[in-house]
Amino acid sequence: MASNWTERRVVVTGLGVVSPLGHELQTFWDQLLASQCGVDKITSFDASQFDTQIAAQVKDFNPAAAFPSPKEVRRTDRYSQFGVYAGWQALRDSGLDLNRVNLDEVGVFIGSGIGGLETVTEQHKILLERGPGRLSPFMIPMLISNMASGIFSMYHNLRGPNFATCSACATANHALGEAWRTIKMGDAQVMFAGGAEATVVGIGIGGFCAMRAMSTRNNDPKHASRPFDKDRDGFVMGEGSGVLALEELEHAKARGARIYCEFAGYGNTADAHHLTAPSPGGEGAARCMRMALRNAGLNPEDVSYINAHGTSTPQGDIAETQAIKTVFGNHARKVAVSSIKGATGHMLGAAGAVEMIVCAKAIQTDTVPPTINYEFPDPECDLDYVPNTARHVKVNAIVNNSFGFGGHNATLVAKKFVD
Repeated sequence: MASNWTERRVVVTGLGVVSPLGHELQTFWDQLLASQCGVDKITSFDASQFDTQIAAQVKDFNPAAAFPSPKEVRRTDRYSQFGVYAGWQALRDSGLDLNRVNLDEVGVFIGSGIGGLETVTEQHKILLERGPGRLSPFMIPMLISNMASGIFSMYHNLRGPNFATCSACATANHALGEAWRTIKMGDAQVMFAGGAEATVVGIGIGGFCAMRAMSTRNNDPKHASRPFDKDRDGFVMGEGSGVLALEELEHAKARGARIYCEFAGYGNTADAHHLTAPSPGGEGAARCMRMALRNAGLNPEDVSYINAHGTSTPQGDIAETQAIKTVFGNHARKVAVSSIKGATGHMLGAAGAVEMIVCAKAIQTDTVPPTINYEFPDPECDLDYVPNTARHVKVNAIVNNSFGFGGHNATLVAKKFVD
């Protein structure tokens, strides 16, 4: 008989990332700690007529190593290529030998906030210019947002639980949280979970421009994304993927796995307030953080580092600051808070997983990354945002926030592993 779910512990044993700062874990981490920035002028299409002409793009990316053949690469959208490649990295990093485990107990939750937007753009152009008879028979499998999760499981014969979350910018945190629950409940021993996004295409940039949600600091791209800074004027689009290997503790110990940290808690709430704006005072985010801490069995003062959603939007950064103050009280001014989106841009449905990788590395190395481009304090954002320079600090427990359009909130908690 399976053990009670509360007794099952979940640890992180593998990390995989594709980002504007690199396509390999150590490169990404080194660039982040060096306060480098991946934002620049858009090169994937002519953005000269757009209000926003900058983004954090993944450059010089070759996914071939993670795919069985070049033909399979051509049959996948760019977002799926990111997700499959990050998953492949996480598998390699975990050291998991798939020939020695029950593949019925290994699952995949790789979500996407938007899915194959590049495929939609290309195929719609073909429809208009050449007619419906010239559409690709792979169009639908390429664009649907579950396909990164499906393809990764097919390539590695992973037959455990498999689906894709889709909750805008909270997507990856929801995928990771549900993977944690799946292992806790005994429905899998290992889960590969995270998110993937590739929306730096005309319709993606244009749509967010129409909402006036993005920075228009086109002449200074390296300083455009500036979370919590008084002069922030909107987010900068990013792209990429993050996938983590989560594993039941005894399963990991039995094979001698390297453990980055213990995945301890998950919160999931709704603002029920507005299509795009956060609830007043960050009330929904506060409830989410409280739920995650309660599930982790931790108090606010146990937390050493908060990886903030921190998108560099005027309203969002204030609401998150207010939520942190509500939950953490006096400890809010003692805990290190940072957002990596000044460096990576906002990777939408992939953001939370890439940021959870950052949290795992922070716990492993006792180092937290900076909030770059923080120059002018905002009186309404008055916490310790680790400005511009990485910091060595004992990281015993972390909180990782992600909030999405539609009022979706997802918070994760992890802590140092102690046997």
